[in-house]
Amino acid sequence: MKRFLLLLPLLPLGLALSGCQSAYYGAMEKAGYAKRDILVSRVEKAQEAQAEAKEQFADALQAFLAVTRVEGGELRKKYDELNTELKQSEARAKAVHERIAAIDAVATALFEEWGNELALYSNPELRRQSQEQLGATRIRYTDLMATMRRAAAGMEPVLVTFRDQVLFLKHNLNAQSLRALDATSRSLQGDISQLIAEMEKSMREADNFIRQLKIAP
Repeated sequence: MKRFLLLLPLLPLGLALSGCQSAYYGAMEKAGYAKRDILVSRVEKAQEAQAEAKEQFADALQAFLAVTRVEGGELRKKYDELNTELKQSEARAKAVHERIAAIDAVATALFEEWGNELALYSNPELRRQSQEQLGATRIRYTDLMATMRRAAAGMEPVLVTFRDQVLFLKHNLNAQSLRALDATSRSLQGDISQLIAEMEKSMREADNFIRQLKIAP
């Protein structure tokens, strides 16, 4: 599995999300990596993306709070720093959304294949057990996606506030703008704290899903 995890980053993410999905999964299966292995890897990578986004949003908040405490002469430098944090936060948020989309693509293919192959069983008891496992895995996956998407959706309102305030700073590099930012900074602290809590919950859900998927026969 470690070799598999090293191999996946070398493959274009867009390939698995395009019309070449079947060819991609076929090539991976020939190399010895089933769709379930790919799903586990992508959930793990989504966890990593969320962890990086969580850290970035926390860093951006600290940069924002620092801006509200500087004197006017230092404001241009602080604006540049805050604008950089905004761009990095946007990039982290985009990475989270892309990872979630990648998970959904392989999960859809996995569940379709699993469902189609139920008809291949000659033993009705084994077919029943496999169908039950498929249903249970679908439920866990649905819960995981709901949690991940809720956490991802929580990033955009925070980014909207950041964009507005960075633009405000750009057009109002003066002491008056700092006083106006103070109230927003208090609001952002609460928003980002809630966002971080949602991301941490999502990462815990991903851990549970991976653990259950790995022990399933």
